Amino acid sequence: MTAKNTICLWFDQNAEEAARFYAATFPDSKLIAVHQAPGDYPSGKAGDVITVEFQVMGIPCVGLNGGPTFKHNEAFSFQVSTEDQAETDRLWNAIVDNGGEANVCGWCKDRWGISWQITPRVLIEAFTHPDKAAAKRAFDAMLNMGKIDVAAIEAALRG
Repeated sequence: MTAKNTICLWFDQNAEEAARFYAATFPDSKLIAVHQAPGDYPSGKAGDVITVEFQVMGIPCVGLNGGPTFKHNEAFSFQVSTEDQAETDRLWNAIVDNGGEANVCGWCKDRWGISWQITPRVLIEAFTHPDKAAAKRAFDAMLNMGKIDVAAIEAALRG
């Protein structure tokens, strides 16, 4: 990779599988390269896939097959801005229906433990709405959602 800053995600021997899923699911995403270990290492053998270079929505990433020592958690997430309900549904469902896990307020987790915030643009705009009462209604509506419902956020804004 030629980027000066690359996100490194630790996986337990399934970085290539995750990278292929991200490349197939998210726009402007691709698998770039798969690298094999030149020798044995603590959690693998020579010839095993050790790193995978990929891009998620234009962001350079590397997946490191480091073994089971470290697990992903919500302290790191990808926030994906969506334009409408159809895009929100497509991305949310791709993650959750592929062995992932739904959470609250637009958050979900993929089957590898990476957290995603699938966030319709209207939700972000609602939080900065000049009418503070409208912003609070939209915020309160979001607190009762898993996947964000664009129509419900718009209705909350209208009152």
